[in-house]
Amino acid sequence: MQPLKIYNTLSREKEVFTPINAPHVGLYVCGPTVYNYVHLGNLRTFTSFDILHRYLKFIGYQVRYVRNITDVGHLVGDGDEGEDKIGKMAKLEKLEPMEIVQRYTNDFHDVLTQFNLLPPSIEPTATGHIVEQIETTKILLDKGLAYESNGSIYFDIETYNKQGGDYGHLSGRVLDDLLTETRDLDGVGEKRSPLDFALWKKASPEHIMRWPSPWGDGFPGWHLECTCMSHKYLGDTFDIHGGGMDLKFPHHECEIAQAKAAHGRAPVRYWMHTNMLTVNGQKMSKSLGNSFLPSELIAGAHPLLEQAYSPMTVRFFMLQSQYRSTLDFSNEALKAAQKGYKRIANGLRIIKGMEFEGEALAIDELQVGEIDAAIQGCYDGMNDDLNTAVTISHLFTLLKKINQLHTGQLTFAQLGQDVFDRMKTNYINFLEQVLGLREEFPANQEALINGMLALYASFKEKREYDKVDEIRASFKAMGLLVKDMKTRIDWAYEE
Repeated sequence: MQPLKIYNTLSREKEVFTPINAPHVGLYVCGPTVYNYVHLGNLRTFTSFDILHRYLKFIGYQVRYVRNITDVGHLVGDGDEGEDKIGKMAKLEKLEPMEIVQRYTNDFHDVLTQFNLLPPSIEPTATGHIVEQIETTKILLDKGLAYESNGSIYFDIETYNKQGGDYGHLSGRVLDDLLTETRDLDGVGEKRSPLDFALWKKASPEHIMRWPSPWGDGFPGWHLECTCMSHKYLGDTFDIHGGGMDLKFPHHECEIAQAKAAHGRAPVRYWMHTNMLTVNGQKMSKSLGNSFLPSELIAGAHPLLEQAYSPMTVRFFMLQSQYRSTLDFSNEALKAAQKGYKRIANGLRIIKGMEFEGEALAIDELQVGEIDAAIQGCYDGMNDDLNTAVTISHLFTLLKKINQLHTGQLTFAQLGQDVFDRMKTNYINFLEQVLGLREEFPANQEALINGMLALYASFKEKREYDKVDEIRASFKAMGLLVKDMKTRIDWAYEE
């Protein structure tokens, strides 16, 4: 098997993944700021890292997956001025900030459960790590890499870079250029430089969320929480840090600077970033009216949607593009994904119920070679920077063989027990364990379906075709098809 290669944003190339302390892997992903409902861009990012989490476990690694909850410190506009996003929502809805946090954290978890994402090993919160953030701020002050200004503490970018730091390297930005771009701004307020960022902010009298500190009541800066929590649970240097590409600058750039300044070493070996979402070729945004929530997709409740799309259809759609590619939503693309998902789910149901029969009397080397090549292709796709699109294409090759076995066009004797078992195991494992896809039809209705099929067969034998048509219509209403086959009557998901 080819080694797993990951595109490292830091080096701008694919690198063979070599954990610091194999078989253990430390993975940190920036979680949501829980002041509103989780949006599709969030879902795409978290689904991409769910795939990474799943695949690392699948190939034998023991993964500690840390994904935080930002419940303080993220200000409106993503900068160092203005209201806290959670505090602002709390005022609007006349609730305690932690009620807002709980409401949207619950929504976040509900959505990820619907889309079959595995939970992280640890899900720390910013408010649960105020002590660590204050202590890290003290360290940076003691090292002369931060300064106090009117009760707030800021990280000193110019001093950091003069002492060997490399602020701007991750995002490919040059410090002098950044300074030139920001020099014309109308003042920098409390900061020595407009590039400096807050480690701790003094709380104004009207600011709801506040904690005591050596510098007075305040709250932590947005960037500091991830540095502190990743360090606490994964150590000075860990394997992989992920997030959306919008976090590359300044959030992740600031994380690196804080960690290097505080602990004297680079915090992360491999940086991974997911690409953006578009809708019909346009950037998704509320102002354009083309932004919709996962719940709206599932309900079909949006003017741009022609129908509802199930969670597994959306997940399958997302996996048809590699995580670093732009993903464009359209009704046409979603309908095609719905058809593809149902085809692959039909194969999953069929192969789970299929056992090897007879003996391997007439091995067909061509068929065996195609199956083994497709299995190898599934691994090769995943090992090439998690190219789920390539893996899915090889799963469709296996699906073709499964359908041929199901219809009698291919026999067990042509494959042999070992090849059949290998095909069955890999098809199921890649769909369920790696890609996280599952059948959406409730398993507890299988008995009802089988009973209806028995009635269908009875009515057909008696030539009571009006009742046959009624059962077909009932199946269709459930999104299913009755399939009349040579040797039996079966059902399938309607494609």
